[in-house]
Amino acid sequence: MADGGASFGYLGVSRSLSGRAWRERAADGKLVRRHQLSHGLSEPLARALASRGVTAEGADTYLAPSLKAQFPDPSSFADMDRAAAVLVDALERKRPCVVFADYDVDGASSAAQLVRWFRALGGDLPIYVPDRILEGYGPSPAAFRRLKAEGAELVVTVDCGAAAHDALACAAEIGLEVVVIDHHLMRGDEIPRIAALVNPNRPDCGSGQGHLAAAGVTFVLLAALNREARRRGLFAERAEPDLRQWLDLAAMGAVCDVTQLVGFNRALAAQGLKVMSAWRNPGLAALMAVAGAEGPASVFHAGFILGPRINAGGRIGRADLGARLLSTDDPEEARALAEELDGLNASRKEVEREVTEAAIAHIEREMNAPEAPMLLVAADGWHPGVIGIVAGRLREKYRKPAIVVGVDRAANVGKGSGRSQPGVNLGRAVQAAYDEGLLLTGGGHAMAAGLSVRPDAIPELRAFLCERLAAETAVAAAEDALDVDALVTTLGCDRSLWQDFQRMAPFGPGNPEPLFAAADVRVERPMALRGGHVRCTLTDGSGGRLKAVAWRVEGTEAGRRLLAEGGAIHVAGRLKPDDWQGRQGVEFEIEDVADPRRA
Repeated sequence: MADGGASFGYLGVSRSLSGRAWRERAADGKLVRRHQLSHGLSEPLARALASRGVTAEGADTYLAPSLKAQFPDPSSFADMDRAAAVLVDALERKRPCVVFADYDVDGASSAAQLVRWFRALGGDLPIYVPDRILEGYGPSPAAFRRLKAEGAELVVTVDCGAAAHDALACAAEIGLEVVVIDHHLMRGDEIPRIAALVNPNRPDCGSGQGHLAAAGVTFVLLAALNREARRRGLFAERAEPDLRQWLDLAAMGAVCDVTQLVGFNRALAAQGLKVMSAWRNPGLAALMAVAGAEGPASVFHAGFILGPRINAGGRIGRADLGARLLSTDDPEEARALAEELDGLNASRKEVEREVTEAAIAHIEREMNAPEAPMLLVAADGWHPGVIGIVAGRLREKYRKPAIVVGVDRAANVGKGSGRSQPGVNLGRAVQAAYDEGLLLTGGGHAMAAGLSVRPDAIPELRAFLCERLAAETAVAAAEDALDVDALVTTLGCDRSLWQDFQRMAPFGPGNPEPLFAAADVRVERPMALRGGHVRCTLTDGSGGRLKAVAWRVEGTEAGRRLLAEGGAIHVAGRLKPDDWQGRQGVEFEIEDVADPRRA
């Protein structure tokens, strides 16, 4: 392959067993060599940096993400200074305030940051989280009236509120002051008339930080709050809060909301994971303990161990459990909340499994999935707390946008959640459906969306979205390829290779985890595991033996090929540390399989 140009058919794979082509990530050869010389990097690592758009000038901050170098001016966010002034004024005047949070990790970690800042200044900030089933997403007129009746004078919404026009209009009518801290896309140019609306994705915001999660926006707000409090002399007799202690909360939101880990947001996640590794937050430490996990914090810990448990409260339990866990300084309360969330997470997994199986059966039985541009599957009684996860599972299986709708016949409403394929803007299509009058509510971003719909409108909605997304899906399907960073042997896949590429961490959208390919390997001792996974050992001509695992491949061509052993195959996947019983090894996490005879 010529430097700089991506080509399909890497290792001759134009069609893997999952239907994807393989290609080597495109990288400019001159930039690769410059990275090698300037930073002493191996050629594969230098190539990986160049292929991710890391310039010669940006390599230093990429390899050593720094908040000091990349922190944005809070004043560059529209309404940020106004929000800080309103909140500090409320603190000084001891006005009754409430933080109104979304029920996911991003909302919980945003709320916890504000609660902890208020606490450090001697203030109290109660938390209100709406019930996912009874109240739905975000602020509502009923919730605002309730808070007003209970004595609240100021409500700060986090990770929600920017599009809650009815609720904000109601707040104005009843004399409830509102500050919105959000990051979701906004409709049109109309800015609600409230005390302040901080959202890097509002049309007139010039911060350039639209990829931040709400927790990241909230962390910038903390800097603005410190600045405003300092200006008013509030730290003359009180220590100024060291915001770095709450970077772990900002990182939780960045990772679990699957935001673009680039620029300042990447620095926020990287430094936040370092802070998290000390496990000083009682709630996060308690969750790690109940999960039986240990070690320095990583994206895996945040996204797959801590995040699902924090989310479990909002999905099938009490919505405020996650925010309370992250806010408490009482180890005993943290332990009790963590145990409750761990139990709810186990229940959530079972509910998720049942809905996933039902959704797949529905698609296979009643729909023409291979030809449809997108999938929209609905049924009575599907739990709204798991439909987003199930939509993600369907997207993985069918490699196209998927929306799952749980219908409540008594209320005559279906609540849906969708996940999209790269290159297909699902949020924009859902917004268009709302504008067409097909939805009761709807919104989101490119890769995820939420909606509510009348059950009898679901067929029309499906047809509208299929037509709307047909062109994008066709292009995305044609470009659906696996981008490989380097070719390796089973002998070369060792701890030193993994450690070398860890200089690129943390990984996520905008900074994908390195993907390695191994050619002509043979499968030994394959074992089917509960949950549809396959474990095996890979060998090749280099003489190495590499432990490997493929997740959720039951019933797929790749799964059947791994279990069959037989002739040589090509595999693509990621290296993971294997520290079981102190062995300091690696494991190959198989992403895709290709049969050289069919590729």
